[in-house]
Amino acid sequence: MSRTRAPMPSRAGRGAAPKGPPPLVWTFDGPFATCLADMEDTLRRAIVQVGDVAKIAVMVELSLPALRSRVGAGDSIQPAWGRFLDALASRYGLPAAPRVRHRKAPGPLATLLIAYRS
Repeated sequence: MSRTRAPMPSRAGRGAAPKGPPPLVWTFDGPFATCLADMEDTLRRAIVQVGDVAKIAVMVELSLPALRSRVGAGDSIQPAWGRFLDALASRYGLPAAPRVRHRKAPGPLATLLIAYRS
């Protein structure tokens, strides 16, 4: 006895995956250490705001031109950056470390994006 399988419909024929809420986005500018502290505080508040979710993803975008000007103004990157990443990894129960994307375009020093699905 042989079984035949019905052909799988193409992706185009399937309904689109349900969309979740739009990502939450904040921008930060100013001294590097202050931006990091503000991002951590904002992340903490956002986690409380979204509550219990099925999936969450966090991304930090850093503007390299803005970072270069902050370093030129005397800001240091370490140890503040290391403490920031350690805090995100240990305090907030994120499933993965935040993705960090470097932008070559000028703009705010940092952007925090949080996407989630209930």
